[in-house]
Amino acid sequence: MPDSQLDAIDRKILTALHRDGRMSMTELAGTVGLSKTPCQLRVKRLRGEGYIRGFQAVLDLGKLGLDHIAFVEVRLSDTREAALRAFNAAVSDVSEIEECHMIAGAFDYLLKVRTVDIKAYRAVLGEVISNLPHVANSSTHVSMEAVKDGGQNVAI
Repeated sequence: MPDSQLDAIDRKILTALHRDGRMSMTELAGTVGLSKTPCQLRVKRLRGEGYIRGFQAVLDLGKLGLDHIAFVEVRLSDTREAALRAFNAAVSDVSEIEECHMIAGAFDYLLKVRTVDIKAYRAVLGEVISNLPHVANSSTHVSMEAVKDGGQNVAI
């Protein structure tokens, strides 16, 4: 693990909350073998130190009509630091881009784009992604099925 300041109980807390962020403090304390107050103090510390960034509802986006997923390889025309910052800032403003990863390899970025259908995706690609700063070209891979999604089984 990158941070040796975490002990076994901290890791148990993080694992339990990662699986169920709605777990009550009493239930969490019992799960990790602490009383409620020390458990609350540890959770507060873990939040303060940035190990826990927040809590949110995990939505079924397919039920909301957002089940079209495309992965887009993006190559930039300029990869100097200012160009990367401009691209990163612009990507943050595009709601259809669910994830953006800088890649070491044959292309510069991999985007996960979620839309209602292929027609909506085509519009986002042509009108938004292609017009992001320094985009030279892109290549799309459409997801046929999500076999594993959401990172819920991460080892902590």
